[in-house]
Amino acid sequence: MFGHRPDGRKLKTIGPFFRIIPHIMKTRSDSQVYYTQDLPIASLDEYISKVEKETGTRLSYMSIIYTALIRLIAERPALNRFVMNGRTYARDGIFISLAIKKEFSDEIEETTIKLKFTGEENIFEVKEKLEQAIAQNKDVQAQNSTDKTAKFLWLIPNFLMKIIMGGIKLADKHGLMCKALINASPFHTSAFLTNVGSLGIDSIYHHIYDFGTTGLFLAMGKKKKSYICEDENIVEEKAISISWVADERICDGFYFANSLKQFYKYMKKPELLEKNITPKSDIK
Repeated sequence: MFGHRPDGRKLKTIGPFFRIIPHIMKTRSDSQVYYTQDLPIASLDEYISKVEKETGTRLSYMSIIYTALIRLIAERPALNRFVMNGRTYARDGIFISLAIKKEFSDEIEETTIKLKFTGEENIFEVKEKLEQAIAQNKDVQAQNSTDKTAKFLWLIPNFLMKIIMGGIKLADKHGLMCKALINASPFHTSAFLTNVGSLGIDSIYHHIYDFGTTGLFLAMGKKKKSYICEDENIVEEKAISISWVADERICDGFYFANSLKQFYKYMKKPELLEKNITPKSDIK
């Protein structure tokens, strides 16, 4: 309450424009911006082969992109902000939510996992943590905290559900939502990532939710041929698309543009992700 939340601290020194804009665009659905990057995968394939040959470790596109996203947020901390009730907050910790399908079947529902990172981690540490979490949640019988919360709410009658969810949203708005529920919610996260390429389709623009605090949503598409501009030359290369949806209230377009360039740099030189780093802190 009064600017304090269990998952973030209120920023007091943001500029006048970003002080006003949350009162003009009050919801994330009103503040979404969209961008698609075609990422050449030749450098990723070369890196994956090199690492496997030298260390026996098999990396995937997902582990590289997941790590690059964590590294980007660690180095560009304004991407880790969120807006709630007209106030802008810096999030405590880096959280990445991931949608996964337990089985490729229409009858089996997908689930989500949310992992916390400091931003210091290198690609091998992220890979191990990510793959362990995916393996644990791939079991059809497994239930994480998100699944258990959803199942509990599913048992509640509809009229009571409306009252409970209204109370949860009101508590969240005023910073009174309990930390256990925030930890279980995949919607209270730095970024959401989904690999729709594993479903055989190209990347999509997925909305960021008005419930929770998600500031970024990334969707990975399937491998394809694409025309890429390299050194003022247009060449056809194998690529995957990443579609971004972002809350434009957390930082300006220049900051977003430089962040996208940095992400592209990691895709061209994924070996940069092998080093541990010291994350940058956001403004006070």
